[in-house]
Amino acid sequence: MKIVIPAAGQGTRLRPHTWSVPKVMLPVAGRPVLGHILADLAGLEPDEVRLVVGYMGEQCEAYVRETFPDLRLKVVWQQRQLGLGHAVLQALEADDQGPLLVVLGDTVFDVDYRTIVASPRSVLGVRRVPDPERFGIVELDAAGERVVRLIEKPADPPSDLALVGLYYVLAAERLRGALDGLVTGDVMTRGEYQLTDALQAMIDEGEWFVPHEIGDWFDCGKPETLLSTNRALLDRAGGNVDPADFDGARIVAPVTVGPDCVIENAVVGPHVSLSRGATVRDAIVRDSILADEALVEGAVLEGSILGPRSRVRGSAKQLNLGDGSEVTW
Repeated sequence: MKIVIPAAGQGTRLRPHTWSVPKVMLPVAGRPVLGHILADLAGLEPDEVRLVVGYMGEQCEAYVRETFPDLRLKVVWQQRQLGLGHAVLQALEADDQGPLLVVLGDTVFDVDYRTIVASPRSVLGVRRVPDPERFGIVELDAAGERVVRLIEKPADPPSDLALVGLYYVLAAERLRGALDGLVTGDVMTRGEYQLTDALQAMIDEGEWFVPHEIGDWFDCGKPETLLSTNRALLDRAGGNVDPADFDGARIVAPVTVGPDCVIENAVVGPHVSLSRGATVRDAIVRDSILADEALVEGAVLEGSILGPRSRVRGSAKQLNLGDGSEVTW
């Protein structure tokens, strides 16, 4: 089995953080978003993981090769951003056959991947949502067992089952043929080659897809969802801090702290992630993410994201700072 992870997006909704870091490398609950995904997938022991990169892709490749050295990794560059279908096509080779799992690089799923890949049918990951008009929607047959139609952001949704970005196909060669058909025929939707259009073409040709409802769906595409994912993952896995490790500080779990962090005369937590070399001194930090070497001193922060080497000194504020920012008040 091969796994394709599209991770080439620029993450414009997460700026200023993504000016210097690709969105899949933003920290959440103690590791980059991409790290959570790969840790969940590693147990499948895939033949190969193909990581589709573009914007600052060198950072993604360096991280994966260092952190997951046993992973059979192939890095594929998407030079032009022409849609998710185009990204997946770049990762497929002419002689690919057999099962293929596609997992979006900016979303963490609460799912047992072994159940997905054990299916005798192709699988689409879905989740029931209260606002289906905002998503790609799955329509099932009368028995509720087979996917018959995929509809992108319908005005009048036929169901509340949203596609979540998890796709398993039994025959990679059939998906490649459908994607090739889109590109050869220049069939675009909203200016991009859409994976859902290729999947619909497969359905029309008789491919049997079954829905698989996942547990939780942690989107990391916006600052507010990055913070909510940080909270959810910390609640699920707990922190990694022994309060006794930091004299004179109060740790309110769950909190995760990376190597070489400093916490002095401070209250940290709940729901705080500190990356390598971050410092919290004479301060209170709650519900926040601090990237590598960020510093908070003499301030109260809540619901904030600080990029690498950011500096915050002062009093209570809410901030959203990118790489190298410095704030004093």
